[in-house]
Amino acid sequence: MWLVTGGAGFIGGNFVLQQLAAGRQIVNLDALTYAGNLETLQAVAQHPGYRFVHGSVNDAALLQRLFAQHPITAVIHFAAESHVDRSIEGPQAFVETNVMGTLCLLQAALGYWRALPESAQGGFRFLHVSTDEVYGSLGDTGRFTETTAYAPNSPYSASKAASDHLVRAFHHTYGLPTVTTNCSNNYGPYQFPEKLIPLIIHKALTGGELPVYGDGRNVRDWLYVEDHCRAIALVLAQGVLGEVYNVGGDAEMQNIEVVHTICDVLDRVRPGGVSVREQIRYVKDRPGHDRRYAIDASKLKQLGWQALESFGSGMTRTIDWYLANQGWVQRVMDGSYRGERLGVATSGELA
Repeated sequence: MWLVTGGAGFIGGNFVLQQLAAGRQIVNLDALTYAGNLETLQAVAQHPGYRFVHGSVNDAALLQRLFAQHPITAVIHFAAESHVDRSIEGPQAFVETNVMGTLCLLQAALGYWRALPESAQGGFRFLHVSTDEVYGSLGDTGRFTETTAYAPNSPYSASKAASDHLVRAFHHTYGLPTVTTNCSNNYGPYQFPEKLIPLIIHKALTGGELPVYGDGRNVRDWLYVEDHCRAIALVLAQGVLGEVYNVGGDAEMQNIEVVHTICDVLDRVRPGGVSVREQIRYVKDRPGHDRRYAIDASKLKQLGWQALESFGSGMTRTIDWYLANQGWVQRVMDGSYRGERLGVATSGELA
């Protein structure tokens, strides 16, 4: 049985769905903050191999009970505050969840692992899901590798960098069998609509302005979420203990190119008199906005992984999903989030 933290979030939810379909048994621990949505997992709510637990990774007593109640063979740690703009406005919550929450989970996992019979200890894994943002910003050339020095530039990325270091320290100090993945920007079904792609899709469909930070030429490497979830399962099964694996989609795109792609797909599938591109508006740039991220995933590919979706095919699948699930989007948008960057009434997060 696997313990998944943050399994009601975007990537975690897709991972839970994928793994239940593959026959895994999952305990899903999620605090259901603004980005957690149980509707993502409604289809598996009664699955015999699935249990949802509402709670926080900072709740040490709850973690101890979960480890005591279930024969956990792996922890997959998605739970995190992940919105860069929110971290700029309120960094403390990011330290509490991403740093202290990871520490609490590591301590609980370590105690559980130490108490296992020696024959079972070798099969236990703790996989920490992190981000390429810990590496900072690239120039016009080069890619992040697993040996790139950390240089986080936002409170969010700094908190994730700290959690990465804690995971590394628990392996090297205590022997806890850990692996870490650092992924590029994900997109796909069930993504909370404050992120660039679902935000632009939503605003395009509702006739709103499509906000683009700065000159729109910040570059990200885009990764379809199902490809990412397959990579996590592979690293969990075959990754070398104590190692880090970068996960990227080999799909570098300027933000404005991403927005243009969404507009062009929508123009094709919902033809009208005026192109959706007419709704694009440039807005004031985010403070400390990293210029370019790009992932070298060659180490992961040596395990046999490759992305199955190109940016074009993944974007088409994503837009088709959002068009077919407008009810889901509307119910999410009826919550606390209203499509605006915190403290600035012009945009959501644009990567």
